[in-house]
Amino acid sequence: MIYIVQNLWPIALATLAGLAVGALHHRLTGRLTSAPVAGRPELIAITALCEFWLACILAGALILAPPEAPEWVMAMATPVVIWIGFVAPAIVVTHAYRRVPLRTAGWDAAHWLVVMSVQALVMTLVGLTPPPGVA
Repeated sequence: MIYIVQNLWPIALATLAGLAVGALHHRLTGRLTSAPVAGRPELIAITALCEFWLACILAGALILAPPEAPEWVMAMATPVVIWIGFVAPAIVVTHAYRRVPLRTAGWDAAHWLVVMSVQALVMTLVGLTPPPGVA
């Protein structure tokens, strides 16, 4: 996990970018207003922590991408693969059990795909440092 410490700056920037995408998403979908957030600092803290962890995992995946693959292909493909494999199925199942409309599940899943793609873009632009022993 040394790569997290080595890449704290790109990961922090990616976290902030993810939070900005989330704020825009909730504003556009009308599910969040400034009043409930202002009264719920723990919600913002939990969201920031989770966005940070998502950026950490994504950074690790980007660092471990095959060296022969083009950097930008991996930067944009990695979040899509992680999203298809883990995020989208979890959202669909959770929403289905809660009887949330499929349209809402679609919006939420799309939100996370955009968050992960923006985070990967930010970290690729800033640059990631592989840990010792990783080419």
